Amino acid sequence: MQRLVAACERIAGTTKRLEKVAVVADYLKSRTTEDAAVSAVFLSGRPFPVWEEATLQAGGALLWRAVAELSGTSERDLTAVYRRQGDLGAVAAEVLPCRTGAELTPRQVQEKFQHIASARGPAAKTGLVHELLSQVSPLEAKYIIKIMTGDMRIGLKESLVEEAIAKAYGGTLTEVQRANMLLGDIGETLKLAADGRLPQARMRLFHPLGFMLASPADSAEDALSYFESALIEDKYDGIRAQVHIAGSEVRIFSRTRDEITESFPELPDALAGLPQEAILDGEIVAWSYLGDEGGRALPFSALQQRLGRKKVSNEMMRRVPVAYLVFDVLYCGGELLIDRPLRERGQILDELLSAPRKAGQVRSRGTQGRLAFASEEAVAGQLIRAPVYHAKSAHELDQLFGAAQARGNEGLMIKDPESAYTPGKRGKSWLKLKRELATLDVVVTAVEYGHGKRIGVLSDYTFAVWDGDRLVNIGKAYSGLTDSEITEMGKWFLEHTVEDQGFRLAVEPKIVLEVAFNNMMRSDRHESGYALRFPRIVRIRSDKLPQEADTIQRAKEIYAKQDQSPG
Repeated sequence: MQRLVAACERIAGTTKRLEKVAVVADYLKSRTTEDAAVSAVFLSGRPFPVWEEATLQAGGALLWRAVAELSGTSERDLTAVYRRQGDLGAVAAEVLPCRTGAELTPRQVQEKFQHIASARGPAAKTGLVHELLSQVSPLEAKYIIKIMTGDMRIGLKESLVEEAIAKAYGGTLTEVQRANMLLGDIGETLKLAADGRLPQARMRLFHPLGFMLASPADSAEDALSYFESALIEDKYDGIRAQVHIAGSEVRIFSRTRDEITESFPELPDALAGLPQEAILDGEIVAWSYLGDEGGRALPFSALQQRLGRKKVSNEMMRRVPVAYLVFDVLYCGGELLIDRPLRERGQILDELLSAPRKAGQVRSRGTQGRLAFASEEAVAGQLIRAPVYHAKSAHELDQLFGAAQARGNEGLMIKDPESAYTPGKRGKSWLKLKRELATLDVVVTAVEYGHGKRIGVLSDYTFAVWDGDRLVNIGKAYSGLTDSEITEMGKWFLEHTVEDQGFRLAVEPKIVLEVAFNNMMRSDRHESGYALRFPRIVRIRSDKLPQEADTIQRAKEIYAKQDQSPG
């Protein structure tokens, strides 16, 4: 591990991409293939390969206690060091005592990670973390903690590790990237590169690929300036989901690549039984059954009741039914399809969904809002082909936009029919045209120190609205202001702190911000009973007094308006 952490220090010490790649490549070539493979996983900021289901489940609080106990540092002093460093790994390097003894290899460290992952209960995990950190030097502990938290902060992305593998072992960067995407294991990719077998990589199902992302369009005219003819879909107010299907086995992944199958137990039955293995891309939405009129998607606030639940009751599934609206296919029948144009992928998707399925499967008629359900019970867990429209003019696009909003959806997705699927990339091949965001004028009640580039900077703002004569928190935001605005505001907050809580400062409620957000949800996280989805700061309202900020009544009005379901 000493050579690995020395390489990490050199990587952190330069801002030049080519130098970082060269350091990684030189390090990998100096190690055995097995150690290099594990190191590649660590350098990507993970304790285990992406495809593996193992998680350490040793959070920041556990690691914080371990560092405090091993160093003998008081809570107050440890907090002071953290506020200066902004990173628990760097804190460990500063406060842990020097250790001497046999050096651990990357493979031995990963074995210890595996023991931590399999341990049951915080006491067992804490003991194993203590044992590991007590066997290494402070500098090794720094990077072991960084790997455990998945936050390396040395300016090294997995894409640069891929470049280093190509440089160290030969093969093209494209071959390395494709093999890593297919396998979900950069260590296994390194082994293939070392053996000259990169083209032999095959798709490993049940590890999520990156999602293709869309760029915002300012108007219908702007959207159609990028391509002459467009495929149009409604932009649904749900959660993006990638589904992997192999016979009766179905697993669902969110855009953060977390598995969310257990939150939607009715969906696997609706998705299982496709005639070929497949990876689908689509949106999970809360669904309203409208009898003879078909059905329609509901606002995100309805779906929120289903998120994060490990157990979903039959009553919950009846009360908040969901549907999976699928709009793309990335893999089918042993072939990766992402290089094919969207129009071809759409044809393959239509053929896949129209193939014979097991009895009882209910299908979409292909028109949004007019979906074929045999009964109210059948609505839960439906697989629906997202309807696709066509537009060649701004006028046609505006009409489709109005129709989408009338259906209660966010707006439109506008796609180039010739576009390939580019995982993790945001370009102009897919565009999104959305309604204007709601905004609230809020009062800042607390601020927190940031991370990364904002170490030691008060950049995370908690804010509130009025409930009678008291302020109730409703959200938190850290984006939208310029660096100079954040610096200026930070000085003000330090001078107007009413309680120093270490990481967090409660401040005098005098600063008003205008905050935009996608929508509003019910939530116990904040005293107001609501939370904002994707909040960002629009501007500082220096023209407003705190008492002029919005009220909880205004928040309720926004919530009620967005949550209106068709009657």
